Amino acid sequence: MENHKELKSVAKFISDFSTCMMAVGAQTSRIERNALRIAKAYHLKAEMLFFQKTMVMTLWDSRNEHSYSMVSRIKPMPLNFEINARLSHLSWRIHDEHIPLNRASKLCQRILARPRVNPWIVLWLVSFANASFCRLFHGDFISMAIVFVATFIGFFFKQQMQKWHWNEFAVFILSAMFASAFGSLGYLCNWGTTPDMALGTSVLYLIPGVPLINGVMDIIDGHIVTGCCRLFNAALLVSCIAIGLSAILFITGLVTI
Repeated sequence: MENHKELKSVAKFISDFSTCMMAVGAQTSRIERNALRIAKAYHLKAEMLFFQKTMVMTLWDSRNEHSYSMVSRIKPMPLNFEINARLSHLSWRIHDEHIPLNRASKLCQRILARPRVNPWIVLWLVSFANASFCRLFHGDFISMAIVFVATFIGFFFKQQMQKWHWNEFAVFILSAMFASAFGSLGYLCNWGTTPDMALGTSVLYLIPGVPLINGVMDIIDGHIVTGCCRLFNAALLVSCIAIGLSAILFITGLVTI
């Protein structure tokens, strides 16, 4: 009975730990290594299977006499590399310092409770970054200004729609429409000499780079199912960006059938 209770407690902690890492954008093999490291610290063995929205885990005692299995849902969370790094560091602390489970759980909750960067700071930085992309593709300074404002508008509405818990695909379509609507002003008002760069880079802030990179790396590492799920989800998001941009092109008459 004691073995079962211990397995259940550790399984619950590792499950929460792993699903949080998956939600904030960690690579699957990294999550697996951290989880196995924690299990080893408590003299247990773990077998894990990851999907896009769920994780299946079985935990065994050192003698393979008792096991505990559980299925956990991966809750949607914003990408957060700071949480990713701190949770990885915590797994090493648990392994090296033999931290008791209760304290490890409190440390994990403390990491997850850390305040995020002010959304207004993120909004300004993303806008400057996307304007820099425009310059990188040889856009003039007027196009850079257009991209800055377009990104500011699109990302602001993206933040608000995410607060309202709108469907992710609807968020990407509408955000692309808001950004490209302002990005098209270079063409509509004859502003600048590179209106094509302004329109093309106005939606680059939406490109799901982390899912694309993680998907490829997961496949390389042998996590085929998870990698394909991530790549397929990223492809759907890119399609949503294309739908939003295309809608504005038809509405403004820049493209006709």
